[in-house]
Amino acid sequence: MGERDMMMPENWREEHKLFQHQVTFTCPPFDYDAAPSDFLRMAPDSVGVHGWMLHVPDYVHGLDQRKANFSMMEDFCHLSARNGADVAAQVGSNWVHASGLGVEGVRAHCEALSERFDLHFHMAGYAMVEALRALNVEKVALNAAYHWPAWWQGTVRFLEEAGFDVLWAGNFHDQGWFDSQEDVNDCRWVFEGNLAAKSFDYVAEQAPEADAYLINGMCNFRSGANGLPERPLHLTRMLEARLGKPVVGHDTALYWRVFKSLGLAPTIARGTLLESLNA
Repeated sequence: MGERDMMMPENWREEHKLFQHQVTFTCPPFDYDAAPSDFLRMAPDSVGVHGWMLHVPDYVHGLDQRKANFSMMEDFCHLSARNGADVAAQVGSNWVHASGLGVEGVRAHCEALSERFDLHFHMAGYAMVEALRALNVEKVALNAAYHWPAWWQGTVRFLEEAGFDVLWAGNFHDQGWFDSQEDVNDCRWVFEGNLAAKSFDYVAEQAPEADAYLINGMCNFRSGANGLPERPLHLTRMLEARLGKPVVGHDTALYWRVFKSLGLAPTIARGTLLESLNA
């Protein structure tokens, strides 16, 4: 028997899978991402999660670099499928608008990769669109958090192209919490815990008629035990009780879409969107 006869199979039979439901997450280059941990901690025991960091040697988070490396999503889906994943999920909200494909183009791209590799492929930026449509909201306001103006303005255009009325949008500098965008950047996307409530209160005051309040990207707040950074996922119920309306982050939207594809629901209550999966 030759060496090639001993190689691993291209397709895993169900009885060979490590978990009944297998999910892979990928994140932008050089980012240690919380998505695999956050998702696994609220998933049923039947779910297994793996994370894959993209690698672009000179990556500096430029929108042009996202567009230039968009084809890496195909590599991600290929590797996920070869390892028996049921769902492949892309973390990072800017990739959809940076691609230049438009809303329908991104939808078609996700569908094409899903069909080609026989799994469900979801992108955070498009998952937000799907989540808002599922909630039947029309008017939204965006807490753009740490995002550079070009980043959050691209998100606004993507949402508007999808048919939503964006009543207000602005980041932490626009809201007055920091003197400059450079000061925001220095935090490396991890902020004091009380900024979550303060910033959403500000956004709600600017757009009281919004049907839902959104937060861009994968922001982190030191709101956990001993100052542990937490994503909007962990704060959603508190924020919804405070504002009286749905609060949706790109993290919660992506997790919602993954659970929906698996036909599962989270085991922990995490707000209106994710709890709708129990209906």
